[in-house]
Amino acid sequence: MSQNVSPLTLQNIALPPPVCCDCSTASSQSVPCELPGPGFARSAPLRAYFDALFAAHGPQQWWPGRSRFEIAVGAILTQNTSWTNVERAIGNLRAARMLSPQAMRRVRSARLAQFLRPSGYFRQKAKTLKSFVNFLYASYAGSFSRLFATHTDILRAQLLALRGIGPETADSILLYAGKHPVFVVDAYTRRILQRHGYAHPRLAYDEIRKMFESALPAEHQLFNEFHALLVNVGKNYCRPHHPRCSQCPLSRFLPQSILPAT
Repeated sequence: MSQNVSPLTLQNIALPPPVCCDCSTASSQSVPCELPGPGFARSAPLRAYFDALFAAHGPQQWWPGRSRFEIAVGAILTQNTSWTNVERAIGNLRAARMLSPQAMRRVRSARLAQFLRPSGYFRQKAKTLKSFVNFLYASYAGSFSRLFATHTDILRAQLLALRGIGPETADSILLYAGKHPVFVVDAYTRRILQRHGYAHPRLAYDEIRKMFESALPAEHQLFNEFHALLVNVGKNYCRPHHPRCSQCPLSRFLPQSILPAT
C-alpha cells in the first residue's frame, strides 16, 4: 500500500462519548435518537461496530495503490465494476506507462479508453479521467500536494463538479489519496445499516456520511479502516442473497426480528 502510516490499533484511537445510543451493552437495544434527515430509525452503535470488526479482521491495508494518482484512478475506475476488473485496467495503464498525470494528460481519450476496457464503461471512464487530470492542471498546476492542501469542503465541491464523479468517488479520492477525514459510503455500508435497522433504503448518501462523521473522531486512518472493514463484511457476510449472518462479526448487533435465515 502506498500510504506510509503506522498500523491502526484500538488503543491509539480516542473515541468521543456515546451520543444518543447505549453502546456500553454492544447490542441492538439503542436508545431512540432524533437525527436530521428522513430515514433514520436510531443512531447505530458505530464505535462498537468498529471494535468488533477490527478485533475480528485487523487492518485491511486498503486502498491498494503505488501512488496517490493511482489511488485516484482506481477510485474512478471502480464505479460499476469489481476490483478485479479495475486491477486489470490498472495493469494495462502501468504496462503502457500511463499511470502519471503527465502521461494521461497527453494521451488521446480514444487510446486511453482501450486500456480501460476491463473496467467496463471504458469510454465514459476515459472521459472522466481526462476531466480529472485537466482539472488537476488547470486548478493546481498538476500538483497533488496543492490539490490535497485545499480545504475538504472546497475540494469536495470541486470534485463533484467534474463529469463522472459522484459522492462516493469524490470521497474515495479525498480519503484514500488525500487523507482527508471524510467517510466513504458505498452499497455495502448502506446494506449493512438497512439490515440492522438504522437506515431507510431511500436515505441520502450525505445523511449516512454525516452519521459516521458525527459519531466518530475526524481521523482519516479510522475512516479508512472502518470503511474497508465494512466492505469486507458486505462481500463475505452481508451479501444481497443468502447472507451469512450467524458467522458475521456484527451478528450480535442484528435485531432478532429481522435476522435472516442462514
